[in-house]
Amino acid sequence: MILFAPDTYLWAAAAVMLLLTLALFLLCRRTRRRWLRLPALLFVLFGWYVLVYGTFFGISDLTVRRVEFASADLPASFDGYRIVQFGDAHVGSFNGWRQPILSRAIDSINAQHPDLIVFTGDLQNKTPDEIAPHLKLLQRLKANDGVCSVMGNHDYPLYVGGSEQQKAYSLAQTKNTEEDLGWSLLNNTWRRIRRGEEHIYIAGMENDGVGRFPALGDITSALTELSRKDFVVMLEHDPTAWRRKILTHSHCQLTLSGHTHGGQFSLFGWSPAMLSYREHSGMYYAGSRAVNVTSGLGGVVPFRFGMPPEIVVITLKKK
Repeated sequence: MILFAPDTYLWAAAAVMLLLTLALFLLCRRTRRRWLRLPALLFVLFGWYVLVYGTFFGISDLTVRRVEFASADLPASFDGYRIVQFGDAHVGSFNGWRQPILSRAIDSINAQHPDLIVFTGDLQNKTPDEIAPHLKLLQRLKANDGVCSVMGNHDYPLYVGGSEQQKAYSLAQTKNTEEDLGWSLLNNTWRRIRRGEEHIYIAGMENDGVGRFPALGDITSALTELSRKDFVVMLEHDPTAWRRKILTHSHCQLTLSGHTHGGQFSLFGWSPAMLSYREHSGMYYAGSRAVNVTSGLGGVVPFRFGMPPEIVVITLKKK
């Protein structure tokens, strides 16, 4: 699949709306059923409102969602520990007039004074070249314990052509870029964070999706040498892995995911993401364990309606 430029999708949507508007106008002129004219007019106006609002205003309506996660397994010295999660940045969609939107999001993350920042995948749309114009912005991210990250499906060379050698080079570039930013890229591995004599672990799996998405997550490697007594925050881009692997094959108390974008559209509480994902946006529990799915910052299509971009402030509490 070769992805188009972000604005191409919006121009295509505008063209469809123009054709639909013209078709309804001609239909209303020819029909004798005058009562159809008002519903048709309202439908067209609402369609244009959704397109214009989602394109120019919805993408910048950043939300800071705050949640708490309490666990008896959390070491006492980490009570109140603040993690800021962001994901699905798709920075290739924040060029030109949209770049200040990404800049404000970075400022909002830093304004939370996090102990740790985690990025849950999809830094690019299709190639690492998209990241270069935003390196200085991403380097502004600051937290006491730095930034931990994992890769999402768009961070792999799935959406471009070329030889296997070219794809391998593209993948290496993406990984090197995240490491050059000073991020701890957790590809099926973990990082220990200490407070005095106590510690917690931030583990990360590679993208583990189903169907056309990469299934590279190795939970055994990600938790090598960790004890079931340890408190573990697992980073995994695809939330479907929570029930498929993390709940059944580990003791990880909290999982942080993204991928769904919340569908980027919601009307009266319904989102198209609900059709494909059991956990599509928000915090979900299974007993004392939970997964938080962020609706993300961006998307290949720079559009949001009823599902604003977000960062999530997660405060850990000793239960």
